[in-house]
This record gives sequence, C-alpha cells and structure tokens, in this order.
Amino acid sequence: MDLFRSLPDADLDAILHTAQVCRLSVGDAAFRQGEVADRFFVLLNGHLKVVQVTPDGEQVVVRYVSPGEVFGIARAMRRPDYPASTIAVQESLALSWPSTEWDQFTAKNLHFAANALQTVGQRLQDAHTRIQELSTEEVEQRVARAILRLIDQSGQQTPEGIVIDFPITRQDIAEMTGTTLHTVSRIMSAWKDRGLVTSGRKRIVVCAVDDLIRLAEGPQQAPTPRAARAKLEN
Repeated sequence: MDLFRSLPDADLDAILHTAQVCRLSVGDAAFRQGEVADRFFVLLNGHLKVVQVTPDGEQVVVRYVSPGEVFGIARAMRRPDYPASTIAVQESLALSWPSTEWDQFTAKNLHFAANALQTVGQRLQDAHTRIQELSTEEVEQRVARAILRLIDQSGQQTPEGIVIDFPITRQDIAEMTGTTLHTVSRIMSAWKDRGLVTSGRKRIVVCAVDDLIRLAEGPQQAPTPRAARAKLEN
C-alpha cells in the first residue's frame, strides 16, 4: 500500500505491533456517529460507506471507503467523537490504532502524514463540491456526477461496461445526492432505456460513460449544433 511503501522494515514492524485487526461482516460498523473517537483505521480489503444522520433524522451517504484509505481520523481534525458512522457494504478487513498514537504515528511516518493531510483536504473539497451541487444542479446531473465519482473510485472494466465493484443500491444513490428513491429509480430506468446503464440488485454498470459525462456537465456545457459543426469543420 502506498501509505506504507516507503517505510523501512523496522518501522513497519513497530507500526504493525500496535495494530489491531478489525474484521467486518456486511452491515457491521467500524464505529458509530457520536461515539468517542478512540481509534483510527486503514482499510485493507472490502468497501465501507460513511453515513451521517442529520439533526432532522435524515440519513446521508457521505462517501465510500476503498482499500488503502485512512478513515476514522477524527483526531486529525481535533474532534473528540466520530462525525459519522462507517459501515461495511461487503466483507471487509481493516487495521486500527489507538487515537492517542495519532500524533506520534504521523511524526514518525512523514509519508503517511502527508497522505493523511491530503485525505483531509480532499474530503473538505468533496464536501464543498457536494454543497455546490445541491445548491445549483438538477437532480439528474447530481446523480450522474455521483455515479461517475463511484466508477472513478472503484470502477472495473467488464464486457458489459464499467461496473462499480461493490454493492450499491438506488437508495444509497438517493442518500448521496439529496433526493428520493422514487426520483433515482425514475432516472435510472430512463437511462437504462437509453442504453446508458444497466442495474440489478445492488449492482450498477455504466455502458456509455461519455454520455454520462455529458449529463454530469449539464446543459450549459453541451455544445450547440452550430458549435459542434464548427468543431468538426476545424
């Protein structure tokens, strides 16, 4: 894993000596929102979803965790508790360390510290992007962006198209994009009729990624017929 690739064997042995193995079955939580943030984690295998419940009781899927990612780093943000729950969507395996070791851990492993800082920055950027999307974009555009992010993170090329390689439901997509299951089902059914995607139980395959990119860019990004002709002529 890139997180630990540059470590000498002795330093890696020391890190593993204090690590605790965390095995998660589907539906198990590594931790729950509001619990004391007493550990931080690195995912070795599987996939997890990060879920937050708003004060109004609405559930929001914040993001998904893929192998090699750090998660549960409330200590890095100087939070005493976890801001969201992290739940396995498939059989998963992680390593964890006491949060009290975070400062020493990052001080001794500069590559890990840089990666963790980049992770925090990326999550802040993702949060800002999602706020902008919810404020300015139509639902179909938001759904297209969400699926493109998922295939960028965990897409696998198959003869059918690009498959998101972990279980995901239409309800999950709705909770990622601030809409309803009914709306996501309507959009996905329309896309299926147009040959953009196929979907089954907890499975989404993108068959026409270029068309999905155009939907994600929105109508303001689409070239007019005249502009398209000019592009061809040039």
